[in-house]
Amino acid sequence: MRVEMMSRSISYQEELIESLKAPLEAAPYIEACLEEENSEVLKLALNDVVEAHHRMNELSEDVTALLTKLGELLSEKKGSEIYCLSALLDALGFQLTVTVKQRNY
Repeated sequence: MRVEMMSRSISYQEELIESLKAPLEAAPYIEACLEEENSEVLKLALNDVVEAHHRMNELSEDVTALLTKLGELLSEKKGSEIYCLSALLDALGFQLTVTVKQRNY
């Protein structure tokens, strides 16, 4: 028996970026990656969300500068500050969450 793999017209990464255009999809994605306590995973997740915003033409120069700065910090210290904060909050019975910010229309 021969099984032929059908090629997909859209890659997993493309599907991911498309889904992250929706804030209600992006927030839990960032939160889940933050819970991994791995600075590389967090950087990749934030890059994915920024890419989604870029494709929607909703990316300011400020966001780009902040992402660059955060990337440098995560590379230098492996996210130790944010994970230390998360551990402290956990010990106190709290947790970090990422939610969609309410917009004033």
